[in-house]
Amino acid sequence: MEIISYVQRQPKQKNTYAAIKSTLSTIKFQQQERAQKNRNKKSAVAYSFSYPSERHTFKAGAVAKTVSVKSSLVALGQFLTRCGEFIRSNFPKILLVTGIFLTVGAASYFAIHFYNYKLAHTGQIELDFSDSSDIENLDRLMSVFALEGDKDFDSDGNLLDGIAGTQIYTQPVTFETYKVKSGDTISGIAKRFGLSNISTLISINNITNVRQLAAGKKLKIPSVDGIIYKVKKGDTLGSLVKTYNVSLTNLLDVNELSTETLTVGQELFLPGVGLDKQSLKEAMGELFKMPIKSTFRWTSPYGWRIDPIQKVQKFHTGTDMACVQGTPIYASMSGRVKTASVSPVYGNYIIIDHLNGYQTLYAHMSKCLATKGQWVDQGAKIGLVGSTGYSTGPHLHFTVYKNGKMVDPMTVLSK
Repeated sequence: MEIISYVQRQPKQKNTYAAIKSTLSTIKFQQQERAQKNRNKKSAVAYSFSYPSERHTFKAGAVAKTVSVKSSLVALGQFLTRCGEFIRSNFPKILLVTGIFLTVGAASYFAIHFYNYKLAHTGQIELDFSDSSDIENLDRLMSVFALEGDKDFDSDGNLLDGIAGTQIYTQPVTFETYKVKSGDTISGIAKRFGLSNISTLISINNITNVRQLAAGKKLKIPSVDGIIYKVKKGDTLGSLVKTYNVSLTNLLDVNELSTETLTVGQELFLPGVGLDKQSLKEAMGELFKMPIKSTFRWTSPYGWRIDPIQKVQKFHTGTDMACVQGTPIYASMSGRVKTASVSPVYGNYIIIDHLNGYQTLYAHMSKCLATKGQWVDQGAKIGLVGSTGYSTGPHLHFTVYKNGKMVDPMTVLSK
């Protein structure tokens, strides 16, 4: 009976276990579901707190563009494409505007040049031929300004009665100071101290214009002739000896050199050497500058020619520079204005005495700006181009005299 009762209870036990297992599964699922709901609530709260879209307005920012070669080429290609399309669609209009622009520009260019040409080529003027003698009168006047003095040095600066060749260069060079007095000349000072070349004083004292050497100026006088040389990169004693033809022994002795090593910028005294002719002429104020700095045309050279008015062969005393009326005229070299006057031939004219045997004449001015007795520096404005006197149009007549004799201006002018 007990066995039968046990067997009968067996299915009920299995059902109880299944029910318990099901209940536990349900409870676990419910717990998981509640946990998920809690997580969802927290996430919703966090989302609501981090992005409260109902309370804040978001603005879109500018997108940063990255510049690269590719993007630049693309932009250039797009621009050229648009330009090409514009030109194709408006080609007739563009062609018309370009043609009008070129036509107006060309017409203006030729009109301006024709106007300037007419200014420089006026018609023939009436002239009393008896006034042409005024040219000879002015020539004689120029000779009065150029009374030839005793020039006591040659083109190399050597004194004609100097003591060249008697100086000794085996002792160190020494210097003394001299204060220029009224009436002193560069050659006179050189003679006083036993020097034989004026280049020595010019070089040692870095004189740029001898004619402006004023009383009271202090000069440095060396014991022997020579010039100051500043060492350049690549210089050696050997190259200096060869270039300036000096003795190496003398070069070492006068400079008290104990080594043959030279440094850039070092100053050396080159015994017995003089300035080159170009530097000497510049220091002596014998380099003429162009009296016209604006555009001009050479119209009549110095020498024999057919007179443009009388139509006969005559000697032209200077050179003519044709240019627009009112063009500034500048002193070709510094000096003192000896004459600022007017004549039937030269019209308004100026003569400058350069104190070195040279005189210059500037003629046919529309206006003289410098006055008699005035000192003018090289390049100073002294007048304006005109067509006064014996002239066929606006131009400058420029004459150069050397010791009372006319010289071809082209032989002394430098740009």
